[in-house]
Amino acid sequence: MISSESLTFLKKLLDTPGPSGFESAPAKVWRDQAKQFAKVSGDVAGNTLAEVNGGGKPTIMLAGHIDEIGIIINFIDDQGFAYIQPIGGWDPQVLIGQRLRFIGRKGDVFGVVGKKPVHLIKQEEREKAAKFVDLWVDFGAKTRKEAEEIISIGDAGVIDSRTMEFRNGRIVSRSIDDRIGAFVVLEALRRYAAKPGGAKVVAVATTQEEIGYRGGGAGICATCIGPQMAIVVDVTFAIDHPGVEKKEYGEAAIDGGPVLTRGSIISPVVFNLLRKTAEDRKIPFSIHAAGRETSTDADAIHIAREGVATGIVAVANRYMHSPNELVGIQDLDRAAELIAETCRAVTAKTDFTAR
Repeated sequence: MISSESLTFLKKLLDTPGPSGFESAPAKVWRDQAKQFAKVSGDVAGNTLAEVNGGGKPTIMLAGHIDEIGIIINFIDDQGFAYIQPIGGWDPQVLIGQRLRFIGRKGDVFGVVGKKPVHLIKQEEREKAAKFVDLWVDFGAKTRKEAEEIISIGDAGVIDSRTMEFRNGRIVSRSIDDRIGAFVVLEALRRYAAKPGGAKVVAVATTQEEIGYRGGGAGICATCIGPQMAIVVDVTFAIDHPGVEKKEYGEAAIDGGPVLTRGSIISPVVFNLLRKTAEDRKIPFSIHAAGRETSTDADAIHIAREGVATGIVAVANRYMHSPNELVGIQDLDRAAELIAETCRAVTAKTDFTAR
């Protein structure tokens, strides 16, 4: 079960701002937790590594990216209004009227997203979707000089919100994609450390996945670690809400257990290990098909060095890339348990070549 201590850590991790390329603050929260039971290190890309059973074989990499989508200031006008660009994939509509929290040189800086009010929008324009160029950030400043006393071009920010627990074991946050993955791999490592198997296991809070078209931090880290096997933890689209077709997106649902990806870049060996472990441990799960790339860290990891046998364990997530993503705590527990038990099942004799 997810302990109260782990849940407190999760909330702190979710609430700490860290968009892609600016992950140092949540990475420190993750490191401080990992130091309690693992050997911790980092690299130039900002990845944080936590190692257990360093003398074991083979080496297994557990990857969950710690960055979140965010915004970055690209212009400040003479009236002190700032204009922004996206970090990662945004629907600009969800930003309208939101409070933002920027990582300034002297600490946090807060602003609000402004847009022309509906009363001033011409009828023919009302149904058009807003673009980033239609939005600005108001810091309460009167001039550019006053704004630049607290904020600078290139400062990054996130939506200013806090994590909330809902009924039925749901948790809501802006940064579930993918602080949840970083949390799950560390929770799995903690459980593995309590009863290690034969393998060396390295959990990694990876960076820059949301902008990682060439692999982000995960590709760098996989090359450094040199694992024979990897399990990537990310979110996937939950289908248990209005307006989503199962025939298009599968059957991932809140409280349905982990979602195992099966597809073109996924190692059949790792997939079968995960599925057998889930069946043996009576952990409910569903399967997601991926005919091409997966848009996760797995895309970079599986081609690192001479190739890494890679699998994906996903968590069903409602309202992805919005201010209020939602997952079930029970799914986090089951995902961590499945990964820890799968790592214990791997030995030095495990053959990762599908034959």
